[in-house]
Amino acid sequence: MNALGPSLAPYVRSSRSLKTFVTPIAHWYAGLMGYRRMGLKYDDLQMEELPEVQRALGRLTPREAYDRAYRMKLALHASVMHKDLPKDQWVSIKDVCITLSVLGPSPTLSQDVRYLKPHIESVLQEDEERAVWDNMAVHRK
Repeated sequence: MNALGPSLAPYVRSSRSLKTFVTPIAHWYAGLMGYRRMGLKYDDLQMEELPEVQRALGRLTPREAYDRAYRMKLALHASVMHKDLPKDQWVSIKDVCITLSVLGPSPTLSQDVRYLKPHIESVLQEDEERAVWDNMAVHRK
């Protein structure tokens, strides 16, 4: 299994009725998890110990790396204090949509900004390509 793990998201997005049924449940569950109340984004929860994620973190822009470190520091402080961040510092669905409107075409509430996922996917693709090209067998005479 890779760093991103299995996902049913493409299948859910392809079915219109399934998407309308699952999207509110997904938003409810994401709110229940509590990472947004701590000021974290979904990609902040990736396991940093995996080598693919380590290489992807090295590819972040300095601004993305700084923002990630700042969010982690705020979440750690809130955890030590046993309090959630003030409501104005929570990551909300509206923040996600505003960020998406700057990044690309009309956002919907079901989209989330995955700043680390493209980097992880490129690392995995490079590993697959390396495995395909690195198949030379040496035979002794």
